Amino acid sequence: MTAGTPRERADQTGPAARQVRLHWSVSAHALRLTTLALAALIIAVITKRPEFAGVAAPAVLLLAARRPWRPATVGLSVRPSGRIVTEDEEADLAVSVTGYGEHTADLLVHPRYAIVPGPGASLRAGQASRLPFHVARSGRRSVGVLEVTLRDRLRLTEGRASVDLPVIDCYPRPAPQQTRVVLSRLPSRLGEHPSRSAGEGLEFTGVREFVPGDRQRRINWPATTRRGRLQLNTFAAERTQNVVIIADTTSDVGEPGSTPVDLALRGSAAAARAYLAVRDRVGFVLYQHGLQWTPPGLGLRHYYRIMDLMLGATGTRGLAAPASDITRLPRAALPPGSLILVFSPLLDRRLVETLRDLRERGFAMLIIDVLNAEPPGGRDGLSRLARRIWRMEQQAIRFSLRELGIPLVRWDGEQSLDEPLAPYTRRVMVIHR
Repeated sequence: MTAGTPRERADQTGPAARQVRLHWSVSAHALRLTTLALAALIIAVITKRPEFAGVAAPAVLLLAARRPWRPATVGLSVRPSGRIVTEDEEADLAVSVTGYGEHTADLLVHPRYAIVPGPGASLRAGQASRLPFHVARSGRRSVGVLEVTLRDRLRLTEGRASVDLPVIDCYPRPAPQQTRVVLSRLPSRLGEHPSRSAGEGLEFTGVREFVPGDRQRRINWPATTRRGRLQLNTFAAERTQNVVIIADTTSDVGEPGSTPVDLALRGSAAAARAYLAVRDRVGFVLYQHGLQWTPPGLGLRHYYRIMDLMLGATGTRGLAAPASDITRLPRAALPPGSLILVFSPLLDRRLVETLRDLRERGFAMLIIDVLNAEPPGGRDGLSRLARRIWRMEQQAIRFSLRELGIPLVRWDGEQSLDEPLAPYTRRVMVIHR
C-alpha cells in the first residue's frame, strides 16, 4: 500500500487522553463478607456458642480495615489499530489508564451491533492493554462502550466509569475473484487485454508476409524457410476497457451478514479490485433509495474512493441524485462501450426497467443475481401459494431479461466469483444489439 492512502492517514491519527470521573461503591465481595459476618454473629447469639463468632472475625477485620486512597478521576486513552477495517479483519483497541495508583483496573467492552469483542483485560500500575475485536458487517459502526472498573487491594470497593468508543469504518470483504470478463470490442487505449486488432502486444496471433518497414526482429525464420519468402510474426494489440459496477442495495432481507446487500457490496468490491489490478477504468454506481456514483478512474486511490462510496460517504468526488430523478442512469457514469456488471437481487422494479433501458441503448451487461432469501410465511396452503406466486414472478423477470440478451448468473456468496462467471471469462464476450 502506498503512502497517503485513506487507511494510512486514518492510522496516523492519535487519540487525545482525557480525564474520566469514577463512581465508587461497595463491591459485591464486600457485601458477601458483610453477609457472612452478620450471619455468623446472629448464629453465635442465638445458639450461645462463641465459636461461631470466630468465623465472623476475619470478615470483620477486613471490613474494619482503613479505607485506601480512592482517586476521583483517571486518565484514559483509547486508540483503535485503524479507523478503517475490513469485514472480519482482526483489530484492537490500545487502552492506557493512568492515575489509579495501586488499584487494579479491569477493562471490558460492551459491543454495539455487528461488533464481536474479544476477552477483557486486567491492568496493574504502569501497564497498557490491547482489546481485540472484529466487525462482522460492513458499514460505519460504533465499537461500543468501554467499562473501566478500579478495585483496591482487598477488593472491597469499586470505582466504575464508562466511555463511548470511537466509530469505525468497515469496508466490505472482497469476494475471491481472479478472472475477468472482457468485451470483444475495446477502446483504443493501451491496456492489458488482448484485442482482435493487430498491434504491439505479447499474444501471438499468426504469421503474414514481410512488408518493407516491418521490424526485422519479428521475422519468423522457420516459416520463411518453408515458404521461401520472408514471414513476420503478428501479435494482438493490448487494450483497456471501461467497467461500470452497479450495486443494488435496496433490499436488505435475510440473515444479517449474508443479505443481498452484503453480497452485492462484497461482489462489487471484488470486481473493482480485479479490474483495477489490470489498469482498467472502473466506475461505481450505488443504487438505493437515492443514486450515488463515481465516474470511472484508475489506481488504488480510486479503489478507496469506491469503498468510501459503499459506506455512503460520497465526499467531493462522488455525485448523488434523489430517488425521484432516477429514470435513467446518468451519462457521466456510463462511458460509451462500457461493460456493466450488476450485482442485484432484482427485487426493485425501477432497477429492472433501468437495466432494460440500458440494454436497449446498446450497453453490454452482465447481471450477477445475489438473491438468497424468500419471503417468510407459515406452512398453511395460502402461504405456500403466495410463495409460489412470488417465485413465478421472479422467474418471469429473469426470463424477460434473458430474452433481451442480458446474461444472468447466480452467486450465493460462498463460492468464488470465478465459478459463476466462468462461461464469460474463458472467452471474450460478444454483445449484439
